[in-house]
Amino acid sequence: MINYRQPLLLIALSALVALVGCSAKDKDKKKTTSNSDYRTPSLRGPSMRNPDIALSANFPGNVGVSHSRGRTTMPYIAMTYDDGPHPQNTPRLLDMLRERNIKATFYVIGRSVNMYPHIVRRIVAEGHEIGNHTWTHRKLTALSDASVRWEMDKTRDAIIAACGVKPRTMRPPYGALRQSQRAWIYKDYGYPTILWNVDPEDWKRPGLSVVTSRIVNNTRNGSIVLAHDLHKPTVDAMPATLDGLLRKGFKFVTVSQLLALNPSTTATPPAAKPAVPVFTPVPNSVTPVSTVVAP
Repeated sequence: MINYRQPLLLIALSALVALVGCSAKDKDKKKTTSNSDYRTPSLRGPSMRNPDIALSANFPGNVGVSHSRGRTTMPYIAMTYDDGPHPQNTPRLLDMLRERNIKATFYVIGRSVNMYPHIVRRIVAEGHEIGNHTWTHRKLTALSDASVRWEMDKTRDAIIAACGVKPRTMRPPYGALRQSQRAWIYKDYGYPTILWNVDPEDWKRPGLSVVTSRIVNNTRNGSIVLAHDLHKPTVDAMPATLDGLLRKGFKFVTVSQLLALNPSTTATPPAAKPAVPVFTPVPNSVTPVSTVVAP
């Protein structure tokens, strides 16, 4: 039995217990490995936000068959994301966009829509636009017209079933679509073919900073920017990319809003000028006679 009236013995035992505890902690530290997936959470969020933009998305029926950019001198741009929805990447991207009040356009694969309809519903609920990107992501120039129709119809029906919204534009996989195909798709579906004028080639995974610099440095007024929410590194690059574009003064709109800013492709003839009365003097007459001459 320990005699607690012996203070020196009690102090020695306490020191021994502390030494053993520290040794155990040191062993645990040696076993700890770094967590490469950890990211320091944002405490304040981005310093800039996209303004609320009340632009119409009702582009005219004669807007044109194909577009790689918007025809506007104002600092409006459209971010587009292809090949989703993805179960992890797309929700992360939606969080980033919502944090910055940015609306984008998602060109979705029909079979992925069927797998993740709840993500499509969230895309639409948060004010983004959905576009038709075919069912299987096959190269449409290699397909018959009947097969192209099957791809378009099946994807359109899946989108409507998922979120109740009908797509208004389409993007061909790989940007591959013959002019004749673009023409009949526009005529039969009302879909303008949407391409792009800024391509960071993010699918090659060049690195986060490269994706950001390619987009930020090449975007101009009216640009349609291509990216892919299918790829995790692309989504990882988006905070710096979106913030960089905001710092340059760009304002984000959907593709349909960008097209609605385009001047009509059909020139409207000028209104006829009203006839101007011309007074012509008549010989041997005191009162002039008024005649009408068209300008």
